[in-house]
Amino acid sequence: MNVAAPHPAAARPGDGAPTLQAIGLSKAYGPITVLSGITLDIRAGEVHAIIGENGAGKSTLMRLLSGHVAPTEGHIAMAGAPAEYTDAVSAEAAGVVLVHQEILLAPDLTVAENLFLGRELSRGPFVDDREMNRRAREVLARIRATARPRDRVADLPLAQRQLVQIARALLEDRKVVILDEPTAVLANDEVAALLDIVRDLRANGVAVLYISHRLEEVEALSDRVTVLRDGQMIGSWPAEGLSQREMAELMVGRELSMLYPPKRGPATAAPLLKVEGLSVDHGKVSASFEVRPGEVLGIGGMIGAGRTELFEGLMGLRPSEAASVTLADRAITQRDVGSLMAAGLVYLTEDRKGRGLLLEHRLGPNLTLQALDAVNPGLTLDRGRETGALRQAVEEYDIRVRTLDLTAGQLSGGNQQKLLLAKVMMTDPSVVVIDEPTRGIDIGNKGQIYQFIDGLVRQGKACVVISSELQELVGLSDRVLVMRSGRFVAELNGDEITEENVVYAAASGRSETGGKRP
Repeated sequence: MNVAAPHPAAARPGDGAPTLQAIGLSKAYGPITVLSGITLDIRAGEVHAIIGENGAGKSTLMRLLSGHVAPTEGHIAMAGAPAEYTDAVSAEAAGVVLVHQEILLAPDLTVAENLFLGRELSRGPFVDDREMNRRAREVLARIRATARPRDRVADLPLAQRQLVQIARALLEDRKVVILDEPTAVLANDEVAALLDIVRDLRANGVAVLYISHRLEEVEALSDRVTVLRDGQMIGSWPAEGLSQREMAELMVGRELSMLYPPKRGPATAAPLLKVEGLSVDHGKVSASFEVRPGEVLGIGGMIGAGRTELFEGLMGLRPSEAASVTLADRAITQRDVGSLMAAGLVYLTEDRKGRGLLLEHRLGPNLTLQALDAVNPGLTLDRGRETGALRQAVEEYDIRVRTLDLTAGQLSGGNQQKLLLAKVMMTDPSVVVIDEPTRGIDIGNKGQIYQFIDGLVRQGKACVVISSELQELVGLSDRVLVMRSGRFVAELNGDEITEENVVYAAASGRSETGGKRP
């Protein structure tokens, strides 16, 4: 790696005492140290990116700086003096706010009620709903959210919930705004709007800490980049002149080989899965498609195009009808998750925290939940077989844990995704549908998941990949179907699979390649 040694960023106008400073911060949970001796500063009018692999300690550092947890060693300073806050509430009062990567909203309350929760406006003895709705409307428009103040949060798609969470942080003037993976669930236009907001914050003298696995955002936005690895700070560099590849190599501590596996030849065998006339949500989404053994079928399109809804409908998770579904030459007449799993079709959800894993339960039950009969042939749970299966999965999928006695919620995002992959593969399926396979996952774990997908199809299985990351879609897929407004509008093969062609088809509903329309 030809990267200069780390050094402080050049002085910026108005440089004085840092707005926020970490001095020798460490955090341990019992005998396990997750963060060790971190010293860095965050200055007004600067976007300071923190990057690192999953499990590097980024989120722990953000929780320390924002008062959500207390350090085991070290301390925090603001404007050169010891920080006086001791929890997240007093940190926000001091001007430091964290936007979590997890959605931490009250689902049964409205958007406006969530924005003002704990700081409700009043008019006399009554809550001033009119003023709260007016201010909520203003901040939602500022970040270009489509959610409305009176919408119930539970009824919003995941991307809009994230924007509501960001809006809550921006209701008041802040000295430091910490954004932890803020764009992981956002569409391209929503990402562009958020990046503009971050630039506005910087222009207004706010210090911004920005954590993201999307290195293109880090390169475009940041003034300074700090790299964490295995709970330790590797160094800080000026962002100018630091390429995405150099960032990635600093994160993993080695030079990166080719991220995507070599392309496979065209799949010519008879379809393994063939779906005809699938109609979901009373016709809002409708499509026919097929996928062959040895093939990665990519599903492209804008967020909201209906990609996830189509496959949730196929799995019986949404109201749907189909003219026919054939799997391995067998007609499928009963479409529910259990029946389809038994037939050889599994679906890996995009929402691993909310719907994929039981975060408060141990790793073993999470792994074996869909394969209880195989792991427990008798009438009682066989903990020995469960532990053996977990040890095998940890080794096979490189799930990095210091001990097996953890809950799923204690794993990093990348290791949660690998646990979820191991879980769906416990039934030895022939067709695997993976929705957003690397959302919120670092570059090192992405490469591992791509190799897993490649190995799966080279065994003669079929894989459907739904992805909003264009590079991922192009790099992985043998064939791509592009969806717009609930319909497939283009099929791309071979050299036709480019980012430009996917975007054009998704935006226009047409294909410029001459390829057939599905």
